[in-house]
Amino acid sequence: MLMRMVDIIEKKRDGGSLSKEEIDFFVQGYAKGEIPDYQASALCMAVVFQGMNRDEIANLTDSMMHSGDTIDLSGIAGLKVDKHSTGGVGDKTSLVLGPLVAACGGKVAKMSGRGLGHTGGTLDKMESIPGMRIGLTEEEFINQVNTIGIAIMGQTASLDPADKKLYALRDVTGTVESIPLISSSIMSKKLASGSDCILLDVKFGSGAFMKTFEKARELAVAMVKIGNTLGRDTRAILTDMDQPLGLAVGNSLEVKEAIKTLSGHGPKDLVSLVTEAGAIMLEQGKVVSNHEEGVRKIKAAIADGSGLRKLAELVKAQGGDCTYIYDPSQFPVAKREIEIRSTYEGYIERIDSLAIGVSAMKLGAGRATMDDVIDMSAGILLNKKVGDRVSYGDVLATAYTNKDDVDGVLIDIHDAFKLSEKAIKPQPIVHDYVR
Repeated sequence: MLMRMVDIIEKKRDGGSLSKEEIDFFVQGYAKGEIPDYQASALCMAVVFQGMNRDEIANLTDSMMHSGDTIDLSGIAGLKVDKHSTGGVGDKTSLVLGPLVAACGGKVAKMSGRGLGHTGGTLDKMESIPGMRIGLTEEEFINQVNTIGIAIMGQTASLDPADKKLYALRDVTGTVESIPLISSSIMSKKLASGSDCILLDVKFGSGAFMKTFEKARELAVAMVKIGNTLGRDTRAILTDMDQPLGLAVGNSLEVKEAIKTLSGHGPKDLVSLVTEAGAIMLEQGKVVSNHEEGVRKIKAAIADGSGLRKLAELVKAQGGDCTYIYDPSQFPVAKREIEIRSTYEGYIERIDSLAIGVSAMKLGAGRATMDDVIDMSAGILLNKKVGDRVSYGDVLATAYTNKDDVDGVLIDIHDAFKLSEKAIKPQPIVHDYVR
């Protein structure tokens, strides 16, 4: 029977469930340019209003995953683990977590992205280290994981082309906020990347895409179901982004904080996150038999310096200058270092992550468009976190920039700190675990 796109749109508009064949017809046809944008956007809007069931979401993900190349990692011995974050402010987790898991015997085959807007990208942070190469071939990627246990690279252009087209379309047609469309977008890329096991770090709060815990959990459950339906061990943690992660926001500043964390002197929330996430990834990779053993191994890899040495190995293997890992003072420092002092007294109740992320971008640390050039030395260092007592005149944060006209940005940073008269008890960074 001849399929027509208009029939598929009307079926979903009226609340029907699409078959695998209908979903394949849409995804493959759109990826090849045979289906116009206006019909694709109409179907996306129908999905926004009518949703999709579990089978539809799994079929959509599978079809998008196979719209282009998939990475075959069978040449890597053992179970391959990957971690994906839904994006946050100060999120340098991969630079700490990946080396720790690899140092404990896990195989970390990670594909990462760049930052846009208020969220930072792992690839940009890596490129703040001189010589660092993120454009590996598939053969180089596999050989490196086999040799040192970890490789981090950018996605190839031929990976999941349907998602690239659909994501750009959704961004301009008001169809971004849909759990089926978000979850299939994320998971199709992760599944195409070839790892056996995936840990999802789903963030919620002011600096995250999902603003509430409830919506973040709904997304996490949907993605875990997709991964397990398609034969991958997929789990998720839900983490707080109602304040930036750690103290550093900005590329080289975050790399230096990652080094400090692997040296045993990291901020409490970041250490807690990588310990929990690392233990789960070691379980997934069958390196340990239970969570408690995983926690002990991750803590030991921080204490004995093996995680830091693994980061240096990673940098050296990908052409970077690994002396920066052992001597972070080599990183360039911005010409302007400006302290932002409190004009209030009280306890920090919340730090608006979105405001901090946007401010860091305006200082030069991020991109408003994909063509913008990043200043690797720009960013913000927090001096206070949620729960801290603040007196009048205390330094809340320090801004680093090579720009001159930033007075408005400094005000925004100051106002991102929300104070309370009552003492505040900080919440744990990991709020839930979905498996």
